[in-house]
Amino acid sequence: MPSSWKDSGLRWYWMVALVFIADQLSKQWVLKGFELHESLQLLPGFNFTYVRNYGAAFSFLSDAGGWQRWLFTLIALGFTAILSIWLRKQAAGLWRLNLAYTLVIGGALGNLVDRLMHGFVVDFIDVYWGRSHYPAFNIADSAICIGAALIIWDALVAGKPAHNGEPKGPGVN
Repeated sequence: MPSSWKDSGLRWYWMVALVFIADQLSKQWVLKGFELHESLQLLPGFNFTYVRNYGAAFSFLSDAGGWQRWLFTLIALGFTAILSIWLRKQAAGLWRLNLAYTLVIGGALGNLVDRLMHGFVVDFIDVYWGRSHYPAFNIADSAICIGAALIIWDALVAGKPAHNGEPKGPGVN
């Protein structure tokens, strides 16, 4: 474990704040500027459309009766705690994992605030092709997906030989 937080992955926590602020500002803009289900086409295949998500990803458990709000709150707090502990234990130079963990934390906290304040998550990014729409999402969701992809990427490249023939350890770049 690094001797101080400055030498650890916690040094990357600024990314949590950046994701959280961008997410919350965008959601406040949508709440103030759009009626529910109102849509604004920005590009072909890309709209801003205000929808409410009472569940998790892809509206999973959205019609479960309300208890899911507290389940997803506990999950967000749990992941935030675990990932923060992992950040403290790893070196600041492990950029891929540190970035991944902070993106996931920032996104989880952004959606957590929505659940606690409104009882739902504000989604507004609407991507579609013809009449087929991908489920609406937000900046927090995007950060979580990018973070998860970076974690998978890191897991796939960990242990592979470096250019000098020495194997890389987990998270070594």
